[in-house]
Amino acid sequence: MSTSIPADSCALPAPTDAVACALPGATDAATSGRTWVGPNQQERFALLRRSKSIAIVGASNNPARASYFVTTYLLSSSPYDVYLVNPRETEILGQPVYASLADLPVVPDVVDVFRKHDDLPGVAQEAIDVGAKALWLQLGSWNEEAAALAESAGLSVVMDRCIKIEHARFHGGLHLAGFDTGVISSKRQVLAR
Repeated sequence: MSTSIPADSCALPAPTDAVACALPGATDAATSGRTWVGPNQQERFALLRRSKSIAIVGASNNPARASYFVTTYLLSSSPYDVYLVNPRETEILGQPVYASLADLPVVPDVVDVFRKHDDLPGVAQEAIDVGAKALWLQLGSWNEEAAALAESAGLSVVMDRCIKIEHARFHGGLHLAGFDTGVISSKRQVLAR
């Protein structure tokens, strides 16, 4: 008997490959009445290519949290300068953690958010206030008020997408089943059953 891994799984290859990027309590897009339309694949790729720094708001020191997996990936497998934001932490994965976006030593290009729904407009305003170029709401996170606020201030906005999945997919490190195979190929790999 085989189990399938969702294509958008944000799992690491081992040892806990069942952990995904989705936030707890995320709603189903088909039933949520969404009206906002985000950037297409080429626009997301361009955003990631031109960005140099990413601030992860809601970074966690808990290995079971999606933000921990995304942080681990970005630190080890991407060219970005990664800054972590969480007022309750001082260090995660050997990196300093800042209490707020305003405390960062740089203006981040992308603010990647792992916060609950009601906090998102406030985080969008913080991203605007520090001069960030993009607001990225993680997989399962959707807030049209935050998106409208950020877009009206000139920020690019991505919602309900995992930055780890997007980066890996655009850079050849994501297998069809959602995990890193370590092989970059233009051929689709055949999975053994």
